[in-house]
Amino acid sequence: MNALDGIRILDLSRVLAGPWCTQTLADLGADVVKVERPPRQDHPGGDDTRGWGPPFLRARDGSDTAEAAYYLGANRNKRSITCDIATADGQTLIRELAAKAHVFVENYKVGDMARYGLDYAALRAINPRLVYCSITGFGQTGPYKDRAGYDFAIQAMGGLMSVTGERDDLSGGGPQKVGVAVADLFTGMYATVAIQAALRHAERTGEGQHIDMALLDTQVAMLANLGANYLVRGRADGKVPGRAGNAHANIVPYQVFEVAPDAEGHAQYIILAVGNDGQFAKFCAVAGCPELADDARFAQNQNRVRHRVVLVPKLAELLKTRGKADWLTALEAAKVPCGPINNLAEVFADEHVRSREMVQTWAHPLSDAVDLVASPIKLGATPVRNDLPPPLLGEHTAEVLSEWLGAAPARLTELKRTGAV
Repeated sequence: MNALDGIRILDLSRVLAGPWCTQTLADLGADVVKVERPPRQDHPGGDDTRGWGPPFLRARDGSDTAEAAYYLGANRNKRSITCDIATADGQTLIRELAAKAHVFVENYKVGDMARYGLDYAALRAINPRLVYCSITGFGQTGPYKDRAGYDFAIQAMGGLMSVTGERDDLSGGGPQKVGVAVADLFTGMYATVAIQAALRHAERTGEGQHIDMALLDTQVAMLANLGANYLVRGRADGKVPGRAGNAHANIVPYQVFEVAPDAEGHAQYIILAVGNDGQFAKFCAVAGCPELADDARFAQNQNRVRHRVVLVPKLAELLKTRGKADWLTALEAAKVPCGPINNLAEVFADEHVRSREMVQTWAHPLSDAVDLVASPIKLGATPVRNDLPPPLLGEHTAEVLSEWLGAAPARLTELKRTGAV
């Protein structure tokens, strides 16, 4: 049994924010039907990310398939059908499926669904309980609503790049995006929460609703403590948060420090994440500098923040006196938050990551074994699903139309003839 058993989701989203949302819902047990563009002579069809490689999945004979790793990472536990919503027959088919669904997810530009007769108002008339989630760059309202939204641009417009990267006065300073598409990913997760809340409302009232998710809204919300810093005091004081490299705006010491080089002379680093005054005292004891914990400038975090330009250089010199393993062993024993900076090979080789089963191996139609990152959700009574590998384009069209609509093979043949699927 899974938490969302029995929930049917019609997923017309593409790329990342929407698919990330529906993948989580699929992991939780929902029947997610991914609706993709049929292949045509001028287009390979399907979600754009199917072609976003290399790398591509390697087939049994060692050759590249057409399945990009990007696509595989956001579409497990779903079924794929093809449908051309630009055709009248395709639109009719989507309306039939929507009548049987609990949730409809789309990330088309504002107004596109209305042009196809697939907007919330149209589908609500067919299915009043339908939870309809629209994911766009800027939302359904506002002066930017008609703009296309891309994660990179949203990270810039939403302030994230203004607080990410090295300080402007240091080498390498300047705006930086985060290494993964966090605005897309967070929007997908917020959408997951919103959909489940709307499903709960529909269960109690029989009434669906329209969810308006915007990447820019999410990015602004993600500013978290930095956004609060500006609104609570910065705006009045004329202080705008800026880039601080790996340092923290409100906690010291909380950043990357260089330690002694390894045996080959290569530079080594650790992160130190001292979250309270007790941890700072423990760090000072381990580091052999207890006097710093007694210094009025450094004893309390608020004063460490005020005097970071004095304290951090002292700690930087101190950290260079011992090697990475020495520091990590001693600090972990003293319960001082710290850690190595792992590359991805080290992440997936880590004994704890392995013990938490964060990599799962799937059998795929084109490969006997595909390793993918697993869901981090650990539910005791209703564990996540692990039964459907990321689907091939249109792999389940006949199956879904039969299950959801009771469609006979002749219907599928006719839909293929008209180009609807």
